[in-house]
Amino acid sequence: MRRIVWALLFLGAATGASGFTVTTDTPNVRVKENEGADMRCSYSADFGPNPRLEWKFKDKKGSQTYVVFDGKLTESYSSRVSLYSGSNLRFSKVTRADNGEYACEVSSSKSQFSEGTVMLTVLVPPSVPLCKIPQSATTGKGAYLSCSDGEGSPPPTYRWYKDGTLLPTDPTRIAAFRNATYNLNPKSGNLEFSSVAQTDSGEYHCEAVNDAGPPQRCKAVRMEVRDMNTGGIVAGVIVALLLLGLLIFGVWYANKKGYLPKKSER
Repeated sequence: MRRIVWALLFLGAATGASGFTVTTDTPNVRVKENEGADMRCSYSADFGPNPRLEWKFKDKKGSQTYVVFDGKLTESYSSRVSLYSGSNLRFSKVTRADNGEYACEVSSSKSQFSEGTVMLTVLVPPSVPLCKIPQSATTGKGAYLSCSDGEGSPPPTYRWYKDGTLLPTDPTRIAAFRNATYNLNPKSGNLEFSSVAQTDSGEYHCEAVNDAGPPQRCKAVRMEVRDMNTGGIVAGVIVALLLLGLLIFGVWYANKKGYLPKKSER
């Protein structure tokens, strides 16, 4: 119990529960690529007249870098970012690499600190997605179709079409698709068939969608589903047996005529 109490007291001191507070009125900033953006940060008077100010950036992969360190802009940001009103950031131009979370951290000389966070979303329309669609598949076997776009921000979602008709994400809810055997993931862009049928033959294309610009689609590709060629397999087996029979007969005949060396000669 004591450990819990001490932990709560430490957390309260660290996050500013004792009056050391940092706030922002721009918690979510959405701006088009190559345009400017402001991130505001204010702090309480409890920090004193000259608190330590830092802005940190964490990208989508979790890597963290400093934008402002000890009240000064770092070299990598100084050409396109400025500090105004003491603690606010102003980007003259943002790029898609700026997508992520920004933390404004303020600390006093007595090691009291608090932070406020700003989420920056740089709006980038989707590009034409890369689609991988097999041209043929075998009845009863699986088939895998993929769709991806690495340019759009926020990350696009994906829609699949067959012969121009939108495929529902959950086919079990629509009567016309209840017998479908596919699984569609709109976030990853994957369309997977566990067991294709001839009715799954058709032209497929994918569309990448976000709210930064118009949707983009890849070129449609026809996937043809064919039955397994059992007749061809049977014919192949028969031909193989005939060849084996001819080989055995040839050895027997050559041995009978004395064309093959005797055991002693071998």
